[in-house]
Amino acid sequence: MVLLSIENVIKAYDGVRALDGVTLTVEKGSIKGLIGPNGAGKTTLFSLISGVEKTDSGKIYFKEKDITSLPSHEISSLGMGRTFQTLQIWGNMTVVENVMAGMNRRLKGNLFSYGFRLPRVRRSERKALEEAKEILDSLGLLGKWESMASQLSYGKQKLLEIGRALAMKPELLLLDEPASGLTRTERQDLSKKILQVRKEGVTVFIVEHHMEMVLETADEVALLHHGKLMLEGTPEVVRKHPQIMKAYLIGKGACA
Repeated sequence: MVLLSIENVIKAYDGVRALDGVTLTVEKGSIKGLIGPNGAGKTTLFSLISGVEKTDSGKIYFKEKDITSLPSHEISSLGMGRTFQTLQIWGNMTVVENVMAGMNRRLKGNLFSYGFRLPRVRRSERKALEEAKEILDSLGLLGKWESMASQLSYGKQKLLEIGRALAMKPELLLLDEPASGLTRTERQDLSKKILQVRKEGVTVFIVEHHMEMVLETADEVALLHHGKLMLEGTPEVVRKHPQIMKAYLIGKGACA
C-alpha cells in the first residue's frame, strides 16, 4: 500500500529548478532512502512534503489525501513527523520535556502547566510523561530523562529530536540527515534505532549523505541529481549501478 505519493513535482528558485518533475512513492511499513549530492534537491523535497514550502506544480498525496496546498500543521496532524538537517531541540528544557513538547499538537491542554510536580499532575499529564519515558527508553535515553537537553552529546541530541518527532505518533517519519556529524559507532546505533522504529509500525523516509548507512538500512533507495530522479530500486540494484560508482560515491561510503 502506498502511503506517500509524489507526482511530477516541480520547484524552482530564481528560475533554476531545484526539483524537475520528480515522481516517487513510499510504501507503508517501509524504509525509503533518498540520496544524492549537495544541491540535488533532497531537503527541498522534504520541505514540500511537510508543507514548509509549496510546489510550483505537481501533486503530493499522503494516505491518498492531496496535501499539496495544506499548511504544515495540518499535514503534521494527519500523521507526519519530521526532523531537520539542523538540530531543533530546546537546550534549556529537560530531555523528557523536549519529547513531551512533541505531544502538544495531539493532546489537549498544556503539558507543562504544573512543572512536572508529579503529585499535582493531572492524569493526562502523568500518562503523557510515562509515554515520553517509554520513547526515551526505546532510544536509549531514559537514563538522561531529567537532564537538560543541552548536556547531551551531539549524537544523543540527534536521537532526542527523533524522539520528539515520534511523540506525535506519526505514521510517516521524515528524517533529514539524521547521521550528519555522527561517528561510525553512532551511525550504526542510529541504524538500529531506525529499524526498531519501523518494527513498531512507523514508515520512515530518510535523506542522508552517508550512503552506506542508507543502503544497509533502507528497503528501497532513490537517487536525486540536479533535481531529477535518476535511479530508484533496492539497495542491491543501487549499489551496483555505474552512475553511483562514477558520479556519486565520494570518499568512503558518503554521498556528499
